[in-house]
Amino acid sequence: NAFSLPSGSRSSKTFKPKKNIPEGSHQYELLKHAEATLGSGNLRQAVMLPEGEDLNEWIAVNTVDFFNQINMLYGTITEFCTESSCPVMSAGPRYEYHWADGTNIKKPIKCSAPKYIDYLMTWVQDQLDDETLFPSKIGGCSCVTQHGPSRPSRSLTCACCCVPGVPFPKNFMSVAKTILKRLFRVYAHIYHQHFDSVMRLQEEAHLNTSFKHFIFFVQEFNLIDRRELAPLHELIEKLGSKDR
Repeated sequence: NAFSLPSGSRSSKTFKPKKNIPEGSHQYELLKHAEATLGSGNLRQAVMLPEGEDLNEWIAVNTVDFFNQINMLYGTITEFCTESSCPVMSAGPRYEYHWADGTNIKKPIKCSAPKYIDYLMTWVQDQLDDETLFPSKIGGCSCVTQHGPSRPSRSLTCACCCVPGVPFPKNFMSVAKTILKRLFRVYAHIYHQHFDSVMRLQEEAHLNTSFKHFIFFVQEFNLIDRRELAPLHELIEKLGSKDR
């Protein structure tokens, strides 16, 4: 991953289990493409939809990647984010978040930051694991090259299997927007309440690069309302102006 930390780093500890994209799938190839373009250092270009690719699939692959990144980032500071240090889920003194998921908890509840983030990341994980929402088999053709029985080195046949796959549901984009809006709140909480811990752990460069990638991506496809981004407005402006 373009944002992986040095081996032996505390960040090998994740908050929730990592969500893997199956190797050999088209989504895995898209993820590899994303990582390769991120390596070029041009984040504005890296977030753009690759030519000929499906927008839903591109957003799905990147949403999984952001979940894994935030999962890892929050995993590094969980010991500092406790019931006593963070009795409410906030992003500075002006922004407080109450949890509701619309199914298990319908009426928003006030809870501590670690509880809120646990609810949030579990909810996101459930969405990503739902094959009707985030289908891992989108369809397409896979070809296997086989050696002929008589002359293995030269006699080759190609067996191709084309499958229709599972389409993205009509509500995919609205679900993806809700996931990204909620993942933003974890970044906002880390920056406002735990940036001193991030600095002590010398992981601010990793946090900043991850957040810049996230912001450029949601801006490219207009995935989060500007009002939701208000807690980190100044930082977002600063990251954007550096890139102009």
